[in-house]
Amino acid sequence: MATTSRPTRRHDFEIAVVCALPLEYDAAVLVFDEFWDEEGDTYGRAPGDSNTYTTGRVGQYNIVLVLLSNMGTISSAGATASLRSSYTSMRLALLTGICGGVPGEGGAEMILSGVVISKTVVQYDLGKQYPGGFVRKDTLEDNLGRAAKDVRNLVAIFETEHGQDRLQSGAARVLVLIQAEAAAKKRLYSRRNGALACEKARESSCEQLGCDTARPLHRERVDNDPEFDIFVGRIGSGDSVVKSGRDRERLAKAYGLIAFEMEGAGVWDEVPSIVIKSVCDYADSHKNKKWQTYAAATATSVMKALLMRYTRTDAAGDAGSRRERDEGGAVSSSAPSSGPGSVSNGRVSGRNVVFGNNITGGTTTMNFG
Repeated sequence: MATTSRPTRRHDFEIAVVCALPLEYDAAVLVFDEFWDEEGDTYGRAPGDSNTYTTGRVGQYNIVLVLLSNMGTISSAGATASLRSSYTSMRLALLTGICGGVPGEGGAEMILSGVVISKTVVQYDLGKQYPGGFVRKDTLEDNLGRAAKDVRNLVAIFETEHGQDRLQSGAARVLVLIQAEAAAKKRLYSRRNGALACEKARESSCEQLGCDTARPLHRERVDNDPEFDIFVGRIGSGDSVVKSGRDRERLAKAYGLIAFEMEGAGVWDEVPSIVIKSVCDYADSHKNKKWQTYAAATATSVMKALLMRYTRTDAAGDAGSRRERDEGGAVSSSAPSSGPGSVSNGRVSGRNVVFGNNITGGTTTMNFG
């Protein structure tokens, strides 16, 4: 892997990681390989930008990390707009943290600590409240746009078995490192076995149902499966916490949602972004904070594993200078600069092969100089 030198200016940062909660930030910093601001900030910020930044390196990428001052779409939109004013080369924002999951139907079980990746984001609470009920604004002008083409191509890879296997195995390795690093700092990011789960009814509280908390239902996959699942789909984003099983099911069915969170809609409109969040509850009245720290760690693990699969794009004029030919005539290339997209490469019957996927619309040019 090519080494990454310390950036000399804000223009050299192209990727941001955004967190809404301190516990999400604490998990995110554990995957940084080094920090560029150990001896104080040297990059500054643009006039009018009130964000506080942490800068460093994750793998081969220079990363700027932002902790929001408040939860919600307004806070995330304002912070991301300020981020763009200071870091003008920003190409991708990764929103990582915790969320409420939608229990799967038809055998697709979403267990606690499973990680969701956004294919698109739906702002479900934008609309008008009438005496007869709430009506969501659903016009083309009021909806969030679909993800940028480069982001769509990247996320599409993680819907394939090959791409998801790579992502999941990479995330599992990162999680082990996070847990070791956290142990050194006397923090705990461990799975909570035997979580309480009232399978009979998710729409009411245990107090209302008279659940016997002395007899929890142990979900076999939670107890025995060392892995966590990764889901790609549509995520609901709004300024209110969903804490009702009945409302969760209504919204999930209406908009095809797999999870709920509170910042994605704000970031989505400002910069190409991917929401990567881990399920810490089921967005119902059983909501509690017991799984939050472990969920934050699994989301961060997937975030770093995703960066490992993120394809860098040559900077202007670099393509020819980076290619070298060895004594046997094979072509080699050092790592280019960053940019979204996804490309796989390997050998097939003695030939080097590169392929991409999900090329849609317009004209796509592939250069093999």
